[in-house]
Amino acid sequence: MRTIPIHLPETVFSALRKNPEEFIQEMRIAAAVKWYELSEISQAKAAEVAGLSRAEFISALSRYQVDFMQYTAQELVEELANVD
Repeated sequence: MRTIPIHLPETVFSALRKNPEEFIQEMRIAAAVKWYELSEISQAKAAEVAGLSRAEFISALSRYQVDFMQYTAQELVEELANVD
């Protein structure tokens, strides 16, 4: 895993009442949820970015009020056709 330093003002941590580690984790989740909502990444990739299991990511989607189904009708048909 690659580590990337992010410089943030000290005041941002108190904005969400979180310590730096909790804040960074919430930032990862928020980014993953938004990218998933915009259909830029898959649900599996978003869960990976967020550092969550797929089930935990679906719960995060609910918390952010984002629909867990981001499929077009055609994509859903294709996905269901590939189920073994």
